[in-house]
Amino acid sequence: MNCPLKKRWERRKDARPQELLAAALDLFVERGYAATRLDDVAARAGVSKGTLYLYFTNKEELFKAVVRENVVPVLGEAEGILESYSGSTAELFRELVLGWWERIGNTKLSGITKLMMAESSNFPEVAQFYHDEVIRRGDAMIARMLERGVAQGEFRPMDIRQATHVICAPMIMLMMWKHSFSSCRPEPIAAEEYLNSFVELFLHGVLAEPAGSAGAPPPSR
Repeated sequence: MNCPLKKRWERRKDARPQELLAAALDLFVERGYAATRLDDVAARAGVSKGTLYLYFTNKEELFKAVVRENVVPVLGEAEGILESYSGSTAELFRELVLGWWERIGNTKLSGITKLMMAESSNFPEVAQFYHDEVIRRGDAMIARMLERGVAQGEFRPMDIRQATHVICAPMIMLMMWKHSFSSCRPEPIAAEEYLNSFVELFLHGVLAEPAGSAGAPPPSR
């Protein structure tokens, strides 16, 4: 005989890891890594601390699961766009930047960046994990995008490694501003206008000069 109450309980049990991850994300963003306690995560999710330990052995593993559940899949989507994109690299660059803001920067996930910037030196194991699974992978994706532009003759030759850092810096600044100094500034930064300005400035610096343009050297005689 089927028991509706038992089925509801089973569905609730199956949903618990996601509920715990959602609660953990909220608290990590609100309080930071050091100040987030597993007791509070369990309470926010509406379960006992013992139940939390059935799924996650400690806070570090819980944080890793939050990142792998929420941030890493967005990187995978961006990598898929890069591999299959048929338009110009300039258009691809704009799509990646604005897509990042839509999926990460304009959500609570941007608070993870602030957490890592503020606390990574105190938690080197967590910082190493984040570097290996997020930063290194994101940098590699940006580098491939730039290499695509250079190989196709759209971008001028450049130091790919340093250009990758240049691209990341203003995006990180925008997330940091959102979670810190924005409350001190009477006039907030308009994120979409900021990002469009950044894209235009960067592209004007890297686009290859058309043959015979005013910026090209005169032909030798």
